[in-house]
Amino acid sequence: MTEIVIETDRLTRNFGEVVAVDNVTLSVNRGEIFGLLGPNGAGKSTLLKLLTGQLDATSGSCTVLGADPSRDPLAVKRGIGIVPEIESPPSFLTGREYLHFIGLVRGIGDIKARTEEWMERMDMKEVATVPGKDLSKGTRQKLMVAAALIHEPPLVFLDEPFSGLDPRYQKLVREYLEGYLERGGTVFMCTHILEIAEKMCTRLAIIDRGRIVVLGAPGTIGRDGETLDQAFMRVTERQRTEE
Repeated sequence: MTEIVIETDRLTRNFGEVVAVDNVTLSVNRGEIFGLLGPNGAGKSTLLKLLTGQLDATSGSCTVLGADPSRDPLAVKRGIGIVPEIESPPSFLTGREYLHFIGLVRGIGDIKARTEEWMERMDMKEVATVPGKDLSKGTRQKLMVAAALIHEPPLVFLDEPFSGLDPRYQKLVREYLEGYLERGGTVFMCTHILEIAEKMCTRLAIIDRGRIVVLGAPGTIGRDGETLDQAFMRVTERQRTEE
């Protein structure tokens, strides 16, 4: 039987008169990489914040790992990992110290070994003792990816996870996520990189003006002979024309 790990029903979030997320209904099954695509300001990050308990919904409902993020955000946060769109590790902690801290918070038994494993996997050993404030943008991003996955949660939310990563590390992260899925993990990913979404995701949704305008497997979104890029441009332009 398919296990649903994320489910929303007419989920809506308003900021004053602005409707950032508009009646979103979707579900994500265990073992999927679910990709959320959309133009800037379409509602991707707001939807992710609703699902992870960082924002309360204006109306509608959602469950994540069987819990309501609005009513019990800690239950949700205990079971997930998050790579936010814009966030940096604490400026006063070194990379090694930050991962060790995450391990303590997450209750990892073999913190030292797991920390060193991720420092090596992401090629960060040379900067292990460098404070966060002195790390490059790409290294900070690698550290945030490691922090989200170090405890191997059942569900991980990735908001533009490949931003700042060069092609080598993009490949490393993709390969790790493939193994993570085989071990029963689930990924909800917001990204602007359509090529990566098309290759990695089992299903995709395109959101525009807060509404889901297309939902399906990568090969079903475009019309005959249409690339994902072309389908993306068509459906987001149609949304604007209709309004």
